[in-house]
Amino acid sequence: MEWFNAVDATYRADLRELNELNFARFDAKVEQRLGALEVRLDAKIEQRTGELRTGVGSLRQEMRESIASLRAELIKWSFIFFATAALAVIGLR
Repeated sequence: MEWFNAVDATYRADLRELNELNFARFDAKVEQRLGALEVRLDAKIEQRTGELRTGVGSLRQEMRESIASLRAELIKWSFIFFATAALAVIGLR
């Protein structure tokens, strides 16, 4: 009976060691894949950030152009209103 217990203990120790080795390999693979994924995600984030900055830059330029156009229109209409009001005041005298 002691021989069976000794063999059983040996098999358990071997199995435990094998499991630990397998887990260590699995853990190393997971770390490697996570590292590769992190590199890919960082590259993708940098790419998207660049695209976003370009888009925001274009939007800013369009807004500046629109604001400049609105200012020109406002000045034109202000002058027309002022000229009309001035002519009306002069015409009433």
